[in-house]
Amino acid sequence: MGIIKTDKLVFEYIRRDEEGNVEGITRAVDEVDLDVKQGDFIAILGHNGSGKSTLAKHINAILYPTEGTVWVDGMDTQDESKLWNIRQEAGMVFQNPDNQIIGQVVEEDVGFGPENMGVPTKEIWERVEESLKAVGMYEYRKHSPNKLSGGQKQRVSIAGVIAMHPKCIILDEPTAMLDPNGRKEVIRAVRALNDVEGITVILITHYMEEIIHADMVYVMDQGHVAMEGTPREIFSRVEELKDLRLDVPQVTLLAYELKQSGMDLPDGILTIQELTEVLAAKYKG
Repeated sequence: MGIIKTDKLVFEYIRRDEEGNVEGITRAVDEVDLDVKQGDFIAILGHNGSGKSTLAKHINAILYPTEGTVWVDGMDTQDESKLWNIRQEAGMVFQNPDNQIIGQVVEEDVGFGPENMGVPTKEIWERVEESLKAVGMYEYRKHSPNKLSGGQKQRVSIAGVIAMHPKCIILDEPTAMLDPNGRKEVIRAVRALNDVEGITVILITHYMEEIIHADMVYVMDQGHVAMEGTPREIFSRVEELKDLRLDVPQVTLLAYELKQSGMDLPDGILTIQELTEVLAAKYKG
């Protein structure tokens, strides 16, 4: 079993009237099966309302399944006695960093989680230093979070999760409120955690450029997994993505349209460099 596994996961939102009678039921997650191995970088895509954020909240046991099961490092998320352990193993980073930052100074904020876990003071400061260095924010350790940019705040939020030494980090649209530079900062930090530290990453997003380095991509629609595969496999299916109201990276779309016009190009080109090299090889003469 992987670090994260779901088996026929179903979650239903129940709407009630003022008297408490059921008015309607919305199935937000519909029989989703995931098996994420330790060290994987997994991306989950989907338009608003597709169920991707609801799925993310199950991995951290914020929500519990209506049907099916979720395991985190072998622990059933519905086992209340394991709740504390599950949330240490699977850290969560949300859209708005202001909702997670509570300290007046960056290093105090990052140390808050380990302090609550009862980690000895000396080790807390060691963890604060290593986690701030991991996201490239060590030089800002004495700053007030209020003085930081959006991308910097989000990297501090990620450092606060890393300081608790999780095996897995779930990022629920962590760049949704950031400008393009902030988005690049955060994704660069996340990739480094995965590559260098070996932390399992589950990235929930609707920005296609953020997932080209993922090991596996799941595309959600109406609560179920509509597509799954590597980034190259997913981005080879441009028309299907459009049908699901999703974009593709601009360079992928350009290569697709060039191919549609008659050029002999491979499917699923992911980067400008890749397209440039393919074109140079074909038309060097």
